[in-house]
Amino acid sequence: MAINTGALSILWFDLDLFRSLWERFVPDDPFQGLYRADGFDLAILIPYFLVLVLLSVYGVHRYSLVYLYLRTRHKAPIPSKRFERLPSVTVQLPLYNERYVVGRLLKAATALDYPRERLEIQVLDDSTDETTEIAKELVREYAARGHRVRYLHRSNRRGFKAGALAEGLKVAAGEFIAIFDADFVPPRGILRQMVEYFTDPEVGLVQGRWTWLNRDYSLLTRVESLLLDAHFTIEHGGRSFSGLFFNFNGTAGMWRRSAIESSGGWEHDTLTEDTDLSYRAQMRGWRFVYAPHIVCPSELPVEMNAFKAQQARWAKGLIQNAKKLLPRLWRSPLPLRVKVEAFFHLTANVCYPLMVALAYLLLPAMILRAHQGWFEVLSIDLPLFLAATGSVSTFYLVAQRELDPQNWKKSIKFVPLLMAIGIGLSLSNTKAVFEALLGWKSGFARTPKYCVEKGKEPWESKKYSAGWGWTPVVELVHGGYFTYIFYYAATGAHYFVTPFLILFVTGYFYMGGMSLLQKPLRRLLPAARARTLLSLTSGEETKTPPPLYREGSH
Repeated sequence: MAINTGALSILWFDLDLFRSLWERFVPDDPFQGLYRADGFDLAILIPYFLVLVLLSVYGVHRYSLVYLYLRTRHKAPIPSKRFERLPSVTVQLPLYNERYVVGRLLKAATALDYPRERLEIQVLDDSTDETTEIAKELVREYAARGHRVRYLHRSNRRGFKAGALAEGLKVAAGEFIAIFDADFVPPRGILRQMVEYFTDPEVGLVQGRWTWLNRDYSLLTRVESLLLDAHFTIEHGGRSFSGLFFNFNGTAGMWRRSAIESSGGWEHDTLTEDTDLSYRAQMRGWRFVYAPHIVCPSELPVEMNAFKAQQARWAKGLIQNAKKLLPRLWRSPLPLRVKVEAFFHLTANVCYPLMVALAYLLLPAMILRAHQGWFEVLSIDLPLFLAATGSVSTFYLVAQRELDPQNWKKSIKFVPLLMAIGIGLSLSNTKAVFEALLGWKSGFARTPKYCVEKGKEPWESKKYSAGWGWTPVVELVHGGYFTYIFYYAATGAHYFVTPFLILFVTGYFYMGGMSLLQKPLRRLLPAARARTLLSLTSGEETKTPPPLYREGSH
């Protein structure tokens, strides 16, 4: 057989070229020349890698939730049978200074499609402003029309929302208790949809899915909707459909009254009383149902400071519940997989202090690691960064694909800002986490509701605006700090980390700037320009019906 010497020579040349390139960029020992750190360097690098590993663990858990949901999504429960005669239901409407939305809420509640003789509505009002008179007058009007609606007002806010719900339960007539917060608009048929699940005597709670009246009001509300869509779709779906614990969200759900009472009732030693009661009830054997097809529209916060206060309250409340419930849960005879998932659920907000720690360690760690080769950096840091951050985009995009298979790709453009906002929340939420760990008590910081549903509607001159405190200044300082780190990384050829640094810069500047300037600039600039520069509408007109109530229309 003839041998083509020309081909062999070309092949040999290619192999020789490949070998020389390999030896140039990848030494025989990839870790040859690894910088030998002294004690000070190790004091930086060990915490740096420890933080990255812990964030990666929670990132891998996020991946596992996506897998769990995709594997069990076909197991969404349906009622096994129907009631021959519908049971009695009490609808509780907790209020605290809700002048802009109380009329919308009561109009929706009194329009619920349920037999009037079997339905009772409680307006649980802790208000200290004109909401009280508005609510009283509306209750009188609806009662005169034949609705069983009752107004209950407390002279103090002991226990906040949990205290109001507990007081209402004492005089409630219903066998089942449905709860709707002031920023929700329950659809006519929601009670009939929920109550049928209780034909199973083991069911203690039915939770519906939240949807959004003002999803496209601004860029902020669009990101908020992505955050909460994933919570309801992936977290609730994955946990519920696979038999793990999940929590009542405080609204848009229905309880079996005996489940509340047998589990110890509403307690107010945490800021997330809904999660507290949920875990206590499930530990007593009550089964919870998440029904994603039962939807209830709600109003997202349009103000940055209100959004931050809401997130901080949830972060602090979950850590408080972790301290309260996890020791009891680990001592229980529950399956290990239930305990492990409960641990990750209740402690997820420790990622915020870890993120702040990473922020402080990133620059010194980058300087120290500059002595190492690119191979060592990429082989160690990159997998950890991807595990910690790549799971975020997967988590939220899978949720959007499930909810809107035709248009989910439109959400991709919002994911970078979503990740940046998550980083921007780290300072205020870290403060909340440490307050919970140290046992510092704080009041229930309500989320202002303005009855704002469309981009044209102003809110900046309305009451209830949330204060901003000192955190925006610190956020802006962090934005400047990370701008310097970005400059250092870009000029020092640390290119792989620059995309992550952009998220830090954007997140801290966006949170701090919006907290300080959102309202003043909306007041100063013409309405159209303000919407463009600050509300940052997504370009999609909200197709929601007009509000049912406006201040002054009553």
